[in-house]
Amino acid sequence: MIHDYIQALRDNVASVLKGQSEAVEMAVICFLAAGHLLIEDVPGVGKTTLASAFAQSLGLSYRRLQFTSDILPSDILGVSIYDPKAAEFVFHEGPIFTNILLADEINRAEPRAQSALLEAMFERQVSLDGVTRDLPDPFMVIATQNPVDFSGTFPLPDSQLDRFLFRISMGYPDEASEREILRAGVRAVPVRPVLDPAKIRELFDAVEAIHASEDIMDDVLRLVHRTRASASIVQGASTRAMRDLLQAAKARALVHKRDFVLPEDIQKLAVPALAHRIRLASSASADERTVIEALASAKG
Repeated sequence: MIHDYIQALRDNVASVLKGQSEAVEMAVICFLAAGHLLIEDVPGVGKTTLASAFAQSLGLSYRRLQFTSDILPSDILGVSIYDPKAAEFVFHEGPIFTNILLADEINRAEPRAQSALLEAMFERQVSLDGVTRDLPDPFMVIATQNPVDFSGTFPLPDSQLDRFLFRISMGYPDEASEREILRAGVRAVPVRPVLDPAKIRELFDAVEAIHASEDIMDDVLRLVHRTRASASIVQGASTRAMRDLLQAAKARALVHKRDFVLPEDIQKLAVPALAHRIRLASSASADERTVIEALASAKG
């Protein structure tokens, strides 16, 4: 039954997003691991389509927020407005008060606006005007960003990157999938929900029941510690990254119909879970290939 839920979710998103099965699987794993997803790629390859179709398939509340250079923290979190009839300030919730927030082109916003998400992404709450307000459960940010060398972009700070479980790139669909896209035309395909809150809770409980042996934990520890000792890496993976990697490995095991984690799960997820959380030495080029090579060296 649990695996039927996962397959229904994957199939539903894939019906809208052609030729991106790997990206869809990563989104599913990220959600099941209670993480946040950062999708980085050139415009026009389906980043927003993936985020939108995935959120709608879950049957949860969903909002899309377009990040721009002039967006303010209050545009994200909300604002208190004085009500003369009540003679008091009334808080009006921002779009962050939702289950799934699509932060579109997040790196077009200035750092002040980007930082508005920090508390929400880690503690699932927002503190404003001396009041702490809980966010809906579950809460997930799916953010898209253009490559940092595009004009009008601001690099995400390390503290925010560390709050994303995965950073993935989608790439172009294969030729057969692009042909299907051409045949379908530009008409929007409606996305129906295939899950509900009760089923989603069953999925989260199933992830928690996945077994990770001491040997698997040793593998995670060894990998993270090697990123801190590598000569080509000046800032290794954080403790949060270590914990997130293990949780993601449990989610991947469930997606692949196992009740235990294999070393393969750690190997497959190491790059999307860690590459954006490390900083290379100044002598090393910071392109994706070099980051992957540095992680491969750390994996030993």
